Order: sequence, then C-alpha cells, then structure tokens
Amino acid sequence: MHFLRVLWDDPQDPHGNVQHIAEHGMEIADVEEVLAGPSSEGVSRSSGLPVAWGYTLEGIYIIVACEQIDEDSIRVITAYPVEED
Repeated sequence: MHFLRVLWDDPQDPHGNVQHIAEHGMEIADVEEVLAGPSSEGVSRSSGLPVAWGYTLEGIYIIVACEQIDEDSIRVITAYPVEED
C-alpha cells in the first residue's frame, strides 16, 4: 500500500472514520502505527479494499482497511482487532 498521507474525518463526526475505529477500541495512533510498518498487506475478501495487518504499540494485532484516494493519499475505512493466522 503506497501513501504519503492518511486522511481522517473530523473526530466529532459520528459517521466518520475516527468514530468508527473508536467503536472497535482503536485510536488514530494505533492505526497509524500499523500502517507505518505492517506485518503484511493484502486485499479484503469481503470488500475488495486494500488492508494491512500489524501490531499496535500495546501489542494488539489488528487489521486496517483503507481506500486509495489518489496516488499519495489513503483514507482509513475501519480497523479492528483480529486473531493471528
């Protein structure tokens, strides 16, 4: 997944990506940590979106799904803890 910038919605937007990841117990820092150094990358079987897997600073293994906005920008769609394969 190639990007220079991660786009985040207003944290107060109840339908935004910041609130959505918070519903799964994630914070922006958790997601950005995984995106900075994922354990692996791929494509979601359910949505077809690019995904990255990795560990948060607290050691939680998560998946992050994004959409490519342009050649330099991605927008996080969701992130949540998963079991390691």
